[in-house]
Amino acid sequence: MGIDASAEVHPSAIVEEGATVGAGCQIGPFSIVGPKVKLGAGVVLKSHAVVTGLTEVGDETVVFPGAVVGEIPQDLKFRGEETRLVVGKRNRIREGATLNTGTEGGGGVTRIGDDCLLMTGAHVGHDAQVGDRVVIANQTALAGHCIVGDDVIIGGLSGIHQHVRLGRGAIIGALTMVTHDVIPYGLVHASRGELEGLNLVGLRRRGADRAEIEALRAAYKHLAEADGAFMDRARALSDRAETPQVREIVEFILGHTDRSFLTPR
Repeated sequence: MGIDASAEVHPSAIVEEGATVGAGCQIGPFSIVGPKVKLGAGVVLKSHAVVTGLTEVGDETVVFPGAVVGEIPQDLKFRGEETRLVVGKRNRIREGATLNTGTEGGGGVTRIGDDCLLMTGAHVGHDAQVGDRVVIANQTALAGHCIVGDDVIIGGLSGIHQHVRLGRGAIIGALTMVTHDVIPYGLVHASRGELEGLNLVGLRRRGADRAEIEALRAAYKHLAEADGAFMDRARALSDRAETPQVREIVEFILGHTDRSFLTPR
């Protein structure tokens, strides 16, 4: 514990006794670091940032002015039990963003992966599990217990209902309320969240080839048009899942969830 000799702490900042500040950290003016916080190497807190609670922040993450990282959950059932927030490496937590610790009933840990961008005013609720390279745009709220896969993009002014799962590579348009699970690589927009297709742009950007994209298109068409209920279509698709991406969609649908699914129009 303690402040590494190479760290730079502005005279107006408060680093409480017990905090760990890693090599090369920069703590800006009027920022606050709580007594149970661990900052990895190269973490930057710009002015007026607050990192508190039992919180770990990974190497080279940058916290911008007015962000509050590690405050207690916004949950009326919370009774002061010690819970955690774990933030990965190289994240950018922009102005006014809020990230809460977990709750005892939800597993006790809120997690953010690596290389994420949480834009101005973004909120990550208690016990949420956020993957790598996730973008949460301005003023978007991620409710408690949500699970967000890698490479998901959530547009500005959107809301994600508690316990919802967003599959890897999904994209949520701006001004969208999502109340049901979204399949991997799904494309969702409209005010109440409708599954409109696949995130083909994102797939191409991540190097998916023509065969992979055509297999995903065929799988989506099957889920939209085949006989039977949605879950029956997914089970039937499991017998013809030829690519890892299609198998991922099938496993996502057939896995455990507390919500129902957005289904293809």
